[in-house]
Amino acid sequence: MAKAKANFSAVIDRALLEGPQTITRHGRKAVVVVSAEEWSQKTKRKGNLAEFFARSPLRGSRIRVKRDKGKPREIVL
Repeated sequence: MAKAKANFSAVIDRALLEGPQTITRHGRKAVVVVSAEEWSQKTKRKGNLAEFFARSPLRGSRIRVKRDKGKPREIVL
């Protein structure tokens, strides 16, 4: 991490040119630096909830789910 901190600009440049850059802390993976474009592609929503249910393999299976209509559970905090 100290090396990445000292060369942060270079880490960013490598992420832009070569792809994701992993930064470790105490020998363990801590974070990954990626380009804004790649992040946008990875986090882009793929469809909506209605489309998700329409593609479900359970669609048309006639499964019936029964809901317990009893009293709500008491929770002690």
